[in-house]
Amino acid sequence: MTTRTQLSFLHQYAITQRFTVGTPRAPIVSPDGSRLVFIRSSSGTDRTGRLWVADLGEAGDGRPRERVAADPAVLLGGAGEQLSDQERARRERSREAGTGIVAYTVDNAVELAAFTLSGRLFTAGLRAGTARELPARGPVIAPRPSPDGRRIAYTSQGALRVIEADGTGDRAIAEPGEEYGGPEGAVGYGTAEFIAAEEMGRDRGFWWSPESDRLLVARVDEREVRRWWISDPTDPGREPRSIAYPAAGTANAEVRLFLMDLEGGRTEVEWDREGYPYLARVHWSASGAPLLLVQARDQRTQRYLTVDTASGATRTLLTEDDPVWLELFAGVPVWSPAGELVRITERDDVRLLMAGDRALTGAELQVRAVLDVGEHDILVSASAGAGAPDAEPGEIHVYRVGEHGTERISDGPGVHSAARSGPVTVLASARATDSGGPGPAWTVLRDGQPLTTVASHALRPVLTARPRLLEAGARRIPCAVLLPSRYRDGDGPLPVLMDPYGGPRGQRVYAAQRHHLLSQWYADQGFAVIVADGRGTPGRSPSWEKALKGDYTVVLDDQIEALHALAGSLPLDLGRVGIRGWSYGGYLAALAVLRRPDVFHAGIAGAPVSDMRLYDTHYTERYLGHPDEVPDTYRSNSLVADGELVAARDPARPLMIIHGLADDNVVVAHSLLLSSALLAAGREHELLPLGGVTHMATQEKVTENMHVLQAGFLKRALGPRPRPRPQGA
Repeated sequence: MTTRTQLSFLHQYAITQRFTVGTPRAPIVSPDGSRLVFIRSSSGTDRTGRLWVADLGEAGDGRPRERVAADPAVLLGGAGEQLSDQERARRERSREAGTGIVAYTVDNAVELAAFTLSGRLFTAGLRAGTARELPARGPVIAPRPSPDGRRIAYTSQGALRVIEADGTGDRAIAEPGEEYGGPEGAVGYGTAEFIAAEEMGRDRGFWWSPESDRLLVARVDEREVRRWWISDPTDPGREPRSIAYPAAGTANAEVRLFLMDLEGGRTEVEWDREGYPYLARVHWSASGAPLLLVQARDQRTQRYLTVDTASGATRTLLTEDDPVWLELFAGVPVWSPAGELVRITERDDVRLLMAGDRALTGAELQVRAVLDVGEHDILVSASAGAGAPDAEPGEIHVYRVGEHGTERISDGPGVHSAARSGPVTVLASARATDSGGPGPAWTVLRDGQPLTTVASHALRPVLTARPRLLEAGARRIPCAVLLPSRYRDGDGPLPVLMDPYGGPRGQRVYAAQRHHLLSQWYADQGFAVIVADGRGTPGRSPSWEKALKGDYTVVLDDQIEALHALAGSLPLDLGRVGIRGWSYGGYLAALAVLRRPDVFHAGIAGAPVSDMRLYDTHYTERYLGHPDEVPDTYRSNSLVADGELVAARDPARPLMIIHGLADDNVVVAHSLLLSSALLAAGREHELLPLGGVTHMATQEKVTENMHVLQAGFLKRALGPRPRPRPQGA
């Protein structure tokens, strides 16, 4: 592959946000099945999201008539987008790197959509396709129409506000007032606190009643949370930004919940907040009373609570316990239309779908999320269970589960997801082959039959990933193996690049093309690339994920097992093994070269967590426990707290550390502490600071050149690729 093509791919990769730009996303179907709403940009290089409506016809009508319901360029008059610090933080938590319309919410009839642009509130009529700005107090965060579409609630500067859909009557329902004391913004209504958005998968802080006359509103008090300061040394004239960061073992935000009417009257929802401080889920629908899921701080106990809307009192519906931890799942808990509690639970090392007291699935599936709850069935996302036939690594399918059994509605190997309302299902399917492009292909089904498709504008990559998906070692570790595109049998052994995330909630081995494109580029630089999802990664079984409790070194053990197992059948040069990763993968890369220099000869640690005491409460305490109770566990799992780990060993392996200076998730202190410890131990290393870059590292030039530098480092550290055999030999 020529240098021009290599650089061309990296440029594509950077400007397309990993080939996500131009793909349709965030689908919502109207209850009558007549409209499909989604976000999509105009091309594979345009990051500006527009709100689209597809008018769905009948089967055989071909592609639906698509129309733009809201165009940021028109609504902003061509002006550039200006984001508040709160909106930037919200997008960082959701890993949102796009511009324009990046999220929207709708009323129950899917006739009115609400969204923000530059901190201003806009609505779009989805039947007529008309969009307008409402005179709301900015900066506006997280607007949401009432179920009847008559009002929009939103948050601004710590207050929860409501405005009529016609633009009149903007007023505060709850605002901090005098309790705003302490650090600015420390108390607010209607927002999700840091760990809810970052770790729990809850990005909301208020919920409308089904009748549209009241709201459940979270009050977040961060006055006791430790304040950290995020600065940009490349701009010394700019003030540092203060954030409330609940590091392991320190105080969390205090979260309370109130029932509020539209005039500001309030009733507090009461539960044992001392025993169950984490408000993990809230659900309020016409099928039952408000439903809460609250967790103990150690996440080994959780309660499902119902709320009395007259008094605010709660009743415990169900208590669950687990000796290790309890996982949170997308889409649950919810009420079924019949009033049954729908949830996902673990039993005999299987994640089951439950309706009331009945298990609707068995050992054949590991249920991952609930996608929709209908009158007669439930739509779920699931991986194959241990007993499922012909299960391939990295596959995720969509299933319809009902009283009469389970039916898979996604077809063929790949990673599938879906959205559904009434008779219409939108099936998004990404595959390991390149035939459908890098992103998921959307198929619209009506009553289970193909109706139409929705076009993707994603750019087609100049290279094709060729992952071999297999299982390695005695533990059957899921792996993806990528060799250089021009490699031929007999060319000789290749230097190896392990390319993991490797940790909790971080699956990397997918049966989908886009997930392996960057790994293929590294393979084309002359490496055999191995992506291994060892213990701790999702999709296999609860015991697989929970095996790392208290000991992250098992993750490293599985990388080594996969490497050595694959060496028996692949052209791997075990004398030249590198490892790279980001975030948890960065921690794993540094751990590998420090703890096992006999196996790993070079490492690249991107945004590594080096001191576990400096990462957040909900994540770190789930896997390691409370640092006051298990200080030795924190010491043995941290890169810098264990003095022996960074001490010079024979041999000392090359290590490159990369970190964004504006990272508010894994703060740059982690890399600076690691670099200082290595320097004190006399260990040579490279440190690459990225000015103005957050944990996502989305800047185009940074993304492109960062990988060029990493590939160069690996080539220097691991030596040149063996010369290929002559053509025809």
